[in-house]
Amino acid sequence: MAIPGAEPGGLGSTLPLARAVTPDGDVVVLVGAESSAARAAAYAQDDDVVAVMDITDVAPVSVPQRVRGHAQIGGWLTTVRGDDELALASALLADRLPPEPPGGAPERVALRLEFGEAVVEDLWGEGHVEPEEFAAARPDPLARHEADLLQHLAAAHEERVHGLCALLGERGAGCAAAALRAVPLALDRFGLRVRYCAPAGEQAEPFDVHFPFPGPVADVAGLRRAMHRLFDAAEEC
Repeated sequence: MAIPGAEPGGLGSTLPLARAVTPDGDVVVLVGAESSAARAAAYAQDDDVVAVMDITDVAPVSVPQRVRGHAQIGGWLTTVRGDDELALASALLADRLPPEPPGGAPERVALRLEFGEAVVEDLWGEGHVEPEEFAAARPDPLARHEADLLQHLAAAHEERVHGLCALLGERGAGCAAAALRAVPLALDRFGLRVRYCAPAGEQAEPFDVHFPFPGPVADVAGLRRAMHRLFDAAEEC
């Protein structure tokens, strides 16, 4: 998280310890009490501190070109104040970090980033996100499980993931002939994205394929059924 106009790595550059989104679409961030962001917010007059949060999404599996996307969220930074705001921030961040040790001055503080706009560039495309869109968005039901699920697919079901290339028709036959690696890259309620890579020592540009589920899944149980249907369809080809 940076405050525009500050020197890179100097005043205005802070690595949040945790973050969460409020029901109204603002971002609560937990930072060190002595961080530049905490100091700037403490001395700010209302909402006169502009801040930009830069987020990089990295694939949780070993794959060429692991960065899956970037996002920048810009807005106005203030200290969380009042009992209601403090209670909300504590509830949102409760499962993200262990509690502070008792006694002494607080080691971290909660700040509120009032959402202004966001720019997102990822595997699905790029575009701007307005405050109303951000506030209306809800987390994907698989988001908290995605890293574990992808690592499990890569470690325990490598052959079945590779077998999905049978669903690609002629292109799939080429994948099999070239002995390409198939690495599960991304997973959400709409489907599985697989990256096809050349074997070690060979030079070839990797490419991604999205395998959609018949319908959006609501939980891990629904994901299991959807994945079995994908695997079964590939085996029948």
